[in-house]
Amino acid sequence: MESGQTRAAVPTYLGWSIFNTICCCLPLGIAAIFCSCKAQNANAVGESTEAASASKTAKTLNVVGLVLGIIMIIIIIAVKATK
Repeated sequence: MESGQTRAAVPTYLGWSIFNTICCCLPLGIAAIFCSCKAQNANAVGESTEAASASKTAKTLNVVGLVLGIIMIIIIIAVKATK
């Protein structure tokens, strides 16, 4: 008999991780994909604490990767514009 509690699945950020891998920062994007998959697997087996930890790590990697990607694009545009 179940206790009636439903577990909310934590977000995995897999789409954002794939976007970051392709468009922004390859190394951080790959690490974010790894953490996103880990969060997805932990969600599937009901390990909410592990899923939350992996989800938080994926989100952090995605934010850092996106910021670094934007900074790199700005630097490249500035260098190209000054030539």
